[in-house]
Amino acid sequence: MNEGKIPGTKRRELILNWLKEMNAPMKGSEMAKKTNVSRQVIVQDISLLKAQNEPILATSQGYVYMRQENDELPAFKRIIASSHKPEATAEELNIIVDYGVTVKDVIIEHPVYGELTASIMVSNRKEVRDFIEKIEETKAAYLSQLTEGLHLHTLVADREEKLAEVCTALKAAGYLVSEED
Repeated sequence: MNEGKIPGTKRRELILNWLKEMNAPMKGSEMAKKTNVSRQVIVQDISLLKAQNEPILATSQGYVYMRQENDELPAFKRIIASSHKPEATAEELNIIVDYGVTVKDVIIEHPVYGELTASIMVSNRKEVRDFIEKIEETKAAYLSQLTEGLHLHTLVADREEKLAEVCTALKAAGYLVSEED
């Protein structure tokens, strides 16, 4: 065994504790460094923890432990339909977070795979910038590119009024798809 390498069971226990204590995503590379193992070992550890029904979510900013509903502050959720070109993604997300609303995910309806959902979990402009930079850096495609720009977002806020205000702003910007369209 390498000097300082933390054995699997103990490492997974540490990972779980770190994720539960964090209020922000934690990168796999950071966990790897702290435990003196490779990032791939951390990916395997996360998979094992998920197999034990631990609610861990992989986001573009890192791993997040999803608190049970009763552990969270009361939240209001709304799923919206949006449509725009890839270049407008940052503007759309910034409009949403500027109203104090979190973008939980993006959902598309794929003709072969059915509904595809990817976690975004952005709540402020820095997280939006980090998300966009990660897309550009990895040359990944936005899911909405598979549906000519049409996609859904799950929005979460602490007040219903914020969700209504953000929908008004998205409609004014031409992003919100309404029943009249």
